[in-house]
Parts: sequence; structure tokens; C-alpha cells
Amino acid sequence: MFKAIFTNSFGILVSRILGFIRDLLTASVLGANIYSDIFFIAFKLPNLFRRIFAEGAFTQVFIPAFAKTNHKGVFSANIFIVFLSIIFFITMIVNLLPSLATQAIAVGFDEKTIELASPFVAINFWYLPLIFAVTFLSTMLQYKNHFATSAFSTALLNLSLILALYFSQDKTQGEIVYYLSWGVVVGGILQLAVHILAIYKMGLSKILIGGFKHLRVKSKIIKRDTKEFRKQFFPAMWGNSTAQVSAFLDTFLASFLVTGSISYLYYANRIFQLPLALFAIATAIALFPRVARFLKQKKEKEALAYLGKAFWFLAFLLTASTIGGIILSQEITWLLFERGAFSAEDTANTTAVLQMYMIGLLPFGLQKLFLLWIYAQGMQMKAAKIATISLGAYIVLALSLISPMGVSGLALASTVGGILGFTLTIRAFGVKNFLDILRSKNLAYLIIGSILFIILLLIFKDFIRGYIS
Repeated sequence: MFKAIFTNSFGILVSRILGFIRDLLTASVLGANIYSDIFFIAFKLPNLFRRIFAEGAFTQVFIPAFAKTNHKGVFSANIFIVFLSIIFFITMIVNLLPSLATQAIAVGFDEKTIELASPFVAINFWYLPLIFAVTFLSTMLQYKNHFATSAFSTALLNLSLILALYFSQDKTQGEIVYYLSWGVVVGGILQLAVHILAIYKMGLSKILIGGFKHLRVKSKIIKRDTKEFRKQFFPAMWGNSTAQVSAFLDTFLASFLVTGSISYLYYANRIFQLPLALFAIATAIALFPRVARFLKQKKEKEALAYLGKAFWFLAFLLTASTIGGIILSQEITWLLFERGAFSAEDTANTTAVLQMYMIGLLPFGLQKLFLLWIYAQGMQMKAAKIATISLGAYIVLALSLISPMGVSGLALASTVGGILGFTLTIRAFGVKNFLDILRSKNLAYLIIGSILFIILLLIFKDFIRGYIS
């Protein structure tokens, strides 16, 4: 278990370090203004669809279905063709009507800004079919307990964007956004290339080629499998998409606030996503195939023991990250972004947003762990209901807090929605099962360690402030 978690975490860490370098350079070159807002809008739209159609929902439904079917090649080929066709169709619509797609995600933009942003949205959207193919191949590799390629491949996207920034130096800000947009597409091509190579090396290419070859002849024998997949996928898609709808609404509402608000949300969320991805997502990816197999074999006790070990591992790491992120939020933002076009005022605004996000790190991260159980049990509809309630709470809070708190109110609304989602997930997982995990000395160690860590960070914070001043 821990080897797979380490592989995922290390790959994510490498990617996130490069991502922060990318963001550092982007902040330095573009700052927090209309052009940075335009690029983040353009890049957000394909990422929104990627997360809805691809990563979360697809993986959570495909792995159990792939494990159960007796015709893996034909089943995989069928699912790939259906999904890629839908995604390619959406991509073509966005490229034909880019201004409508831009207006849908940034209603607060005026007509001139929408016209300026539309070409970038069209270019960035070509990342979607590429990254779906990557996700599909990645899911097959996960089934074979191969995590390294997917964990490290995102680094290629960040390298591509860093090179785009390098080659666009001394260009106008509009030209820089063009370079970045094509950098996204090139990054997607590179990610796909390394996954194809990994599939070949793992011997999975024979399964896929055979599936495509015999699909027309044998499509009827997988009718039941594909029907079950569709039945599970749509609730899973909605359950995973609510977080993305929340991010979409963040951007939508922030577009009505002062210029730079979208960028503050983006930069703060990038910092927040580091520990979430490094610890929670890496752990969830590593555990899911094993938990799904245990439950398929009716070994619930083993699955719970496996989940319990991961829970305490994750709880310690996320608690430390939450405390550190809240106490050192200003110092972290200053260190990463305050240079070039990114001003001290931008640091202060981003810090306020970051603190609101960090409050929700622990429940957000732990929820991902317990959602594994729900998805592995085939309770996709239950997960969808939980996500819907959380989204409803977010919408009400966001509309209530945006006026008194501005952009930081949107982040707080997201956090409270996440806390509610975690509570409902524990109820679905089973309060008794959760309490059984908590009944150990680890809880006391966690509380004592957290108090000592807070004292240490407060001392360290004073040292940093003295150094900055």
C-alpha cells in the first residue's frame, strides 16, 4: 500500500513543484489582471469537462467494471470509442462557437473581454480529448497496479507551459496567452505519448488491439456489461462534477468582482491543491483497486483494516498541512508569487482566500478516502446525493457571503460545503465503522502532536516575518 502511495505522492510532488514554477513565472509575467483571468478561464473549461467526464467518475466506475467483465478488450474498446466520440463532439462545438462557451463560464465579462478570450478557449479545449485518452489508459494501468506513469506525466504539461513562458518572453501579454494555450495542447500530446508507451510495455496493448479488432463482431456479448457501466457512470459523473460545478460557480461569481479576483481564487486554490493531491488523492488512487478487489471477494474486514491504516496516515499529514497552511498562508503566498507584476496587495488578497480554503483541507481530503468505499460498493447514487446536498449548501453560502466577504467568501462557502459533504459521507460509510477506526491511541497522539506543531510554527512564523522585514 505505502509503496503505491509513495509512488503517487512523489510523482505528484514533482509535477506540483513544476506547477508552482509555472505559476510563479505566470504570476511574474502576467500578474493578476485581465490577461491572467482570460488564460485561467480558457484553461478551466477543458479541465472542468475533464474532471466531469474523465478522471474521477470514469476511474471509479471503469475499474470495478473492468475487473468483473470476462471480455476486457472488447469492453474497453467500446467504452473508449463511445466516450471519445462524445468528447470530440463537444470539442468541435466549442471550437465552432467559442464565444458562447466563454460567456457560459464568465458571464461577468463584458463583450470586449469575451471576444478577446474566445480564441484561447477554443485552443485550450483540444486538451480535453487528449486528456481523456490519457485517463482511459491510466485507468487500465492502475488496474495492473502501475501508478508511476500517470503520477509523473502531469509534469510534462507543466514543462510544456514553462517552455511556452520561456519562448514568449518579451512578447505582449496577449501573445503570451497564445503561447500558453498551445503549450497546454502540446503537454496533452506528450502525456498521451508516454501512456501509450507504458501500455505497450505492460502488455496491455494486445488487449486493446484485440478489443478494437473484434468489437463489431462481439459487441453484443458485452451489452450487459456496458449497460451496467452506464447505469453506474452517470450518478458517479454527477457526484464528481459537483466539485467542478462549484469551481465553475466560483469563477462565474468572481467575474462580477474586481479585476484579479479570478486569479486570486486560482493562485490560492493551487496552494490548497498541493497537500490535497500529494496526500489525499495519491492515497485514494493507490487504495481504490485493492479495496475494490477486497469487496468483490467479500473480504470486508480486510478492506476496513486497509482503510483504517490509510486513514491515520492521511489524518496526520492533512492535519499538519492544515495548521501550517493557515498559520503560514501569507508567507507561503509571498514566497511563491510576490514578484514582478504580482504586488503586495495581490499577496494579501490571495492569502485571505487561501486561509478560507485551508480550513476545509482535512474534511475534503478524508472524504476522498471514504468515498472509495462508497464507490467500490457500487453506491454511486448515494455519492451523487451527498454531492448534490453539498453543492446546494455551497450555492446558498456563496450568494450570502460574496457581498460581505468578497472573493474570500466564495472560498469559505466551498469549505463549508466540503465539511457538510464529509459528514454525510461518514453517515453513508457507517458511523460505527468510522468510530471503530477512531478508537485508538492515535487520536490522542494526533491532538498532542498538533498542539506542539502549532507552537513550533508560531515561533517559525516570527522568524520569517523578521527575515522579510
